[in-house]
Amino acid sequence: MARWRSPRDQYILALGFSTLVSVGLFAYGAWRNNSLEFNYLIWNLFLAWLPLIFAVRLVSVLRRKLWSSWEAMGLSLLWLVFLPNSFYMISDFIHLQDVQRVDLIYDTVMLTSFIYTGVTLGFSSLYLVHLQLRRRLSRVSAFLWIVFTLLVSCVAVYVGRDLRWNSWDILTNPGGLLFDMSDRLLHPAQYPQMLITIVSFFVLLISMYGLLWRGARLLRYAGRIDAETADTNNIIVK
Repeated sequence: MARWRSPRDQYILALGFSTLVSVGLFAYGAWRNNSLEFNYLIWNLFLAWLPLIFAVRLVSVLRRKLWSSWEAMGLSLLWLVFLPNSFYMISDFIHLQDVQRVDLIYDTVMLTSFIYTGVTLGFSSLYLVHLQLRRRLSRVSAFLWIVFTLLVSCVAVYVGRDLRWNSWDILTNPGGLLFDMSDRLLHPAQYPQMLITIVSFFVLLISMYGLLWRGARLLRYAGRIDAETADTNNIIVK
């Protein structure tokens, strides 16, 4: 059990436990309703894990290579491509109205469990990348890159939910995706629903991430204060 004592490993373990809770809630709901409706949530949650996996690997690579290396650039691209899947899960709430189920409240709890875990996975990966950017860029420049990343993610959420494209298509059919988006990019004012979706998601995600970032900084500050207090007490005792 010693290998799980580091805060990072404990956090990964907690995310794994949260994932199992979500799957368990789905399994009970499937049994109770005698239906596998919402089984796509498991796949969506699997996709939400990929950005964190890529981000953890990227951090490891950046310890020994420049960000301009092929390996780091490739991991960064994969991370950016799959990151929107984490935030896309928020839109899964619309499926509550799709079918008649035994207990709407239970289904809401189940969906919230999946969505909360997925969004946490996405923000965790974003936080890791943000820290790497802060070590190499100014505070403002790093923040602007995060803003750009979230804006791209919001556009991807719209593309996935309304146009039914997915992350794989960016790699396998970029021409078709660009063709489908071309008129919307050239004449965005003619697509008010697109603007509403992108802007509303962006406001939500940037505010949520701002809370997470400030909360993490507060915890780091509190940890330093506790460490300094402990050192002072040790000196006094000696």
